[in-house]
Amino acid sequence: MNRTESLRQRDREGIWHPFTQMADWVKDAPLIIERGEGNYLIDTEGRRYFDGVSSLWVNLFGHRRAEIDSAIRSQLERLAHSTFLGLSHVPAIELSERLLGMSPEGLSRVFYSDNGSTAVEIAIKMALQYWQQKDGGERKQTFMTLTEAYHGDTIGAVSAGGIDLFHKIFQPLLFTTRRIPTPHCYRCPFGRARKSCGLLCAARMKEEVRRHREVLAAVIVEPLVQGAAGMLMMPEGYLAGLREVTRECGVLLICDEVATGFGRTGTMFACQQERVSPDILSVAKGLTGGYLPLAATLTTEEIYSAFLGRYEEFKTFFHGHSYTANPLGCAAALATLSIFETQGVLDHVALLASRMTSELKRLEGGRFVGDIRQKGLMVGIEIVADRDTKTSFPPENKVGHAVVRRIREKGVILRPLGDVIVLMPPLSSTEEEMRHLVDSVGWAIDAVLSE
Repeated sequence: MNRTESLRQRDREGIWHPFTQMADWVKDAPLIIERGEGNYLIDTEGRRYFDGVSSLWVNLFGHRRAEIDSAIRSQLERLAHSTFLGLSHVPAIELSERLLGMSPEGLSRVFYSDNGSTAVEIAIKMALQYWQQKDGGERKQTFMTLTEAYHGDTIGAVSAGGIDLFHKIFQPLLFTTRRIPTPHCYRCPFGRARKSCGLLCAARMKEEVRRHREVLAAVIVEPLVQGAAGMLMMPEGYLAGLREVTRECGVLLICDEVATGFGRTGTMFACQQERVSPDILSVAKGLTGGYLPLAATLTTEEIYSAFLGRYEEFKTFFHGHSYTANPLGCAAALATLSIFETQGVLDHVALLASRMTSELKRLEGGRFVGDIRQKGLMVGIEIVADRDTKTSFPPENKVGHAVVRRIREKGVILRPLGDVIVLMPPLSSTEEEMRHLVDSVGWAIDAVLSE
């Protein structure tokens, strides 16, 4: 047995992988990744693969990025970790200033955590406690969410989610939310399937917020793109309309930018494209350039002030983590933000997104391509059995899985969402890599479905 097969066998014998049917996994021959170089991952056999999904949406500037490596090494020589309860440290202070300086106007406080789910969980708890301490909490205890939403895997975040495949089994543990239809033109909730139906979605959303304004603590959304739902895109103006009506009705707006933040959609944060400033903003994933687990929940002075009081009033926000504001993670995040500030990243993203749009046009009209959705460098290609009726393949066919397995022959790693092929390349990608990525997807779709 060679080294690679030995590692595979040891993996099968002891590891339980996330979002993976392990009965299939143990019969598979998985890639064992050993190294990363730039935008590529390298397996134990020395084969190179373009990281077309940014190591699950976290990697921004490639692997072994010199600036981030150096920042972590430098911090390691000073301090690897110290509790953030009752103490502070330099990189966390500097990072909060930098984060607030590039975030939407009105956000003035940073609460650190360690992953996207907890950043959202904190936002939910923060909103609920805010209203309790502002008006006694007898009225505003309800949250409004979108169907097909995904906000993470902790219980509060799952409660705000709306993807039955991921969330339904945990229903006995969840609190109830009010749901409004996802404004998704391809599978339009009003049965119209045209761009103008976004106006109907917006009108329905505003009506629901106004109707329940007395009990709503907050509306929580993934701005512009619902990632885990299959890259579903909000119609233009929907987010701005949501901000308008929540302000009108005295309801908080929580923007979950765990997936959409840090340049993925073409701006630093997606909500900035519609000049929206939420009351609470949750970020993670790309915050450290994909190096270390670190997250943050940003909020306004108005919300922060509601937690101030005498010790015996117990208005404190009783939430925290052992690794809150880990100094190594903060150092990586500072280096990541410096790359944005000094190297014209967003201009490069605009160039790549334009090239991606041009390349994707070659896939439009394909027999099995039902829809292509793109915002910046976030892309979903929906594969269907019949593009005229939008009929999906039976799940047992595992078409999306087959496509991403086949594409490895072209030296590309992807991860599907069902039968939606997700492309989310690093922001450091080249135009030639965009061409190769899209070419490879088209080839893999044809190769799998011709069989």
